[in-house]
Amino acid sequence: MKRHRTEIQVRFADTDALGHINNAVYATYAELGRVEFMRGLGIAPGGFILARLALDYRRQVRLGERVSVETWVERVGNSSVTMRQVVLAGAEGATEVAAEVEAVAVTFDYAAGRPVRVPDEMRELFLNWREQP
Repeated sequence: MKRHRTEIQVRFADTDALGHINNAVYATYAELGRVEFMRGLGIAPGGFILARLALDYRRQVRLGERVSVETWVERVGNSSVTMRQVVLAGAEGATEVAAEVEAVAVTFDYAAGRPVRVPDEMRELFLNWREQP
């Protein structure tokens, strides 16, 4: 499986009163993973909008655990890219699934205010990171 991995620096501000990572912060971790994934592909930020974000929480994460995000492509549509992600955590290393994420990003023309087709060279980059079932 070809997956991009982003190490996350967990901050005290990410926690709630009980020392758990706040559930809203998982979306930020996933966003960091997607941004780093796209940056690694050489895709400049700003050409996409997030159309859908779904998170399934699998376990709590506490301050002091190591956290990382793995990102890969599930599907490339006409104007969208569906990415899957897992937020991983653990005391010794980021190995246990803490959350599963599905994100749909749409290539977008901000001047025209509408979605546009994923450019062919970008499509090829994404297809190289598609995980086959």
